[in-house]
Amino acid sequence: MIYVQLFCAFFHTGLFAVGGGLATIPFLKHMAENTGWFTQTQLADMIAVSESTPGPMGVNMATYVGYTVAGIPGAVTATVGLITPSIIIILIIARFLVKFRTNRIVDSVFYGLRPASCAMIAAAGISVVSLALVDLKAPIEELFQWKYIVLAAVILALTRWIKPTKKLHPIVFIAGSAVVGILYGVFGI
Repeated sequence: MIYVQLFCAFFHTGLFAVGGGLATIPFLKHMAENTGWFTQTQLADMIAVSESTPGPMGVNMATYVGYTVAGIPGAVTATVGLITPSIIIILIIARFLVKFRTNRIVDSVFYGLRPASCAMIAAAGISVVSLALVDLKAPIEELFQWKYIVLAAVILALTRWIKPTKKLHPIVFIAGSAVVGILYGVFGI
């Protein structure tokens, strides 16, 4: 039964999360609240792992959740559930490509989807920031996660304003952040 639930949950996510991996985050937040398969903190970890591993972020997160919930078969089920809507839609579009290419209605639909996709990605970004930098369950004096805010500010400065580090590959910053996270965890800095 868990495999059917995983497939259906991720099929729904894959069907409506237009705009890439970040657009799946609001669906995953909702999934966490409704199923209890993972917590908001685990979602933040999922995002970090999915962003730092090769492959599409949404697929990585589906695989991660599926594996956490039901092992390797769960990982495969969730991943297949997420990608199935895209495959179906692409096959349908490929079949009628000539008609779709010149259809004003279809062009208008995609034009309308762009702002919706941007809004979903912005909402996902805000969710990630709130998960990583603010702990709403903490007492007021511990509301802001200052060490993570400082780390985010340093990375922003290194990637945007400091010339020697501006052109470094993103993996350098991901690896550096992972090292800092380990130091935070091990030494409680």
